[in-house]
Amino acid sequence: MQLVGYEPSGTGSTLLLSNADSGQRSIEHQTLEPGTTLSFSLGDRHCAGTITDGEHIPCKRPSAPYCEHHTSTWICARCTGTCLKDEMDCYEDHAVYIAAFAPDTFKVGVTREWRLETRLREQGADRAVHVHTVSNGRIARELEAEIAKRLIDRVRTGPKIAALAADVDEDAWSSLQSEFDVVDRFDFDYGFDLEARPVRETLASGSVVGVKGRLLVLENGGTTYAVDMRDLVGYDLEDGTADRNLQSSLESFG
Repeated sequence: MQLVGYEPSGTGSTLLLSNADSGQRSIEHQTLEPGTTLSFSLGDRHCAGTITDGEHIPCKRPSAPYCEHHTSTWICARCTGTCLKDEMDCYEDHAVYIAAFAPDTFKVGVTREWRLETRLREQGADRAVHVHTVSNGRIARELEAEIAKRLIDRVRTGPKIAALAADVDEDAWSSLQSEFDVVDRFDFDYGFDLEARPVRETLASGSVVGVKGRLLVLENGGTTYAVDMRDLVGYDLEDGTADRNLQSSLESFG
């Protein structure tokens, strides 16, 4: 069995598993509801192939999570208002937003307006404000590029893990909001509350605490771990808990 994908919070919170090597190409969805027990050890890692119409097409190339034949780049993510496609096709309402990740990481972003709340949950935002609605993606990207001169436009995994056990700096967040004409506000609850920052690890065994964005939080052996689900994609899975030494938090020795 191979782990070939995932759905972050906001779109299902599941791991996508495949037995394509045995001839069964349909995708199995492993739920990540709190309290679910995962009992997988990680084997070899190689390209996760591709999923088409709900079926997995495997690939044995050693590059992971994807080889050069199965790596795709969403060209719109690199757009700053000058269309990189042969013909502009983003003619629908787009939202420009500011997302907050505790305590004080603030990010500007763009999405189609109807996907705004889902997109924010996919990223694991703690708070957000919708600051512009425009008629197409080109205008939205121009606005984003201007705001990105003073705010970041992407958040790496480290700050997102730190945000798991932190609160938003209310003064900094309020000050930033005052600079914009806010259309709507969002305050997200992912269903779990941590007192200490989890240990970053790559594992697929333990009891599910919750999912925030693409971060899977697991409790294993008295320690809470944060797993970037993208780091799991491509691994062959075997039944049974991890048999390697894992870094433990200081709390586990108390």
